[in-house]
Amino acid sequence: MKILLIFFTFSLISGAVRCVSVTGYSGGSLLVDSQKTWFSNYAKYMAKLPEWRTIINDKKHDKWINEGRFTLFCNNEGNLMIYIRELNQHDAGRYAIEVLHKWRINMTLNVEEDSCCSVSKRVMVNIGETANFSCEYSQNYINKSKIIFKEGKYSIEEMIRTYTSSKIGRFSGCDYIDKKLITVRISAVTPDDGGVYLCGVWIYRHSYSYSIINTVHLHIMAKVGVSRATGHSGGRMMIKCEHPQHKTKPKYICKESDGCSERKNPGVQDEWMENGDVSLYDDTRAGVLMVFFRELKAADAGTYRCGVNVSHYTESFTELQLDVEDGFSMIIIICVCVILLLIGGFTLTVCKLRHMRRDPGSAQINSHDELPTIPSDELLYASVSFQKHEESLSEASVTVSKNELYSDYATVSRRMRLN
Repeated sequence: MKILLIFFTFSLISGAVRCVSVTGYSGGSLLVDSQKTWFSNYAKYMAKLPEWRTIINDKKHDKWINEGRFTLFCNNEGNLMIYIRELNQHDAGRYAIEVLHKWRINMTLNVEEDSCCSVSKRVMVNIGETANFSCEYSQNYINKSKIIFKEGKYSIEEMIRTYTSSKIGRFSGCDYIDKKLITVRISAVTPDDGGVYLCGVWIYRHSYSYSIINTVHLHIMAKVGVSRATGHSGGRMMIKCEHPQHKTKPKYICKESDGCSERKNPGVQDEWMENGDVSLYDDTRAGVLMVFFRELKAADAGTYRCGVNVSHYTESFTELQLDVEDGFSMIIIICVCVILLLIGGFTLTVCKLRHMRRDPGSAQINSHDELPTIPSDELLYASVSFQKHEESLSEASVTVSKNELYSDYATVSRRMRLN
């Protein structure tokens, strides 16, 4: 968006009423210096002619009176300034501006079409870094001086003027005539540097001064932390962004690779809301923004800003690196691990069975370990005697006796008698 800044002198038409004609551009804005005293203690009046439609009526203020797109304010020289934003064809016509009981002017506004005057930019820079922005102008304004303004709460301040290049403190500007481009540089930015900047061209013509201005919205960012999260394609994921110092401030998340052009926020607080492929919840009690990805995609990977609007042009954010892994590959890895475990278990079982077959005795001994034991007071002592006679090798006598002996041994004796 551009603003047309007009410094003019008035011609006396009749009595104390002066008339002036100015030109603005559709989509741009208009700034006019009345060269008349503000008079803080007197009411101001602005109306659209010929129907006398009242825009501002009988209001007193030290420096600034605003009604919608129309503003009257006092500049540093004590003059009344007229500021009209976002001009359209319906704004064309005659206006009456008056400080009651002091003075009155009639202003004729012409609204024209020009592609140069509808440019509005958004620039974001971290605290302590250097802010750079530029404004283009048409061929007709190559040899004209350039000017940079900043819109304040109750004023529009001149920051820097440049013919070719100039510098004031941390602010510097340069006019590249071959490119028809004004560049502005602000070093070591602070939160106070955030706001609306108006850059344009002065035109001297028929004792009037015009300035066509582009609008630049400068946002100051404060990075308070860095985090990393990993999810799987096709899965779900919950991200929590904590801002305990700004619990009730509106919060958002945006993707840096897209220039944070699309900021996703709940729109309301303490209630789940859907925004595209995510759901968001701004918890004002805990100062947390919860972001729920319903189905992660590979395109979701990247660097995000999880931020909070501290003021209109100052923000605080945490930098989040989101990695999205292929969920199908992870399933394959898990399946392979399970298969390997099954193969290992099967191999171990086969080896054990083969070992048991090669050494059955050990298997029997080992199996005895699982047999129930007999209490010591019920132990049996067995004495077995074998006797062999020449007369009969097959005869043998066995004697078994039970005694109260605390022993786990059985004694076996074999005797052979020879004739």
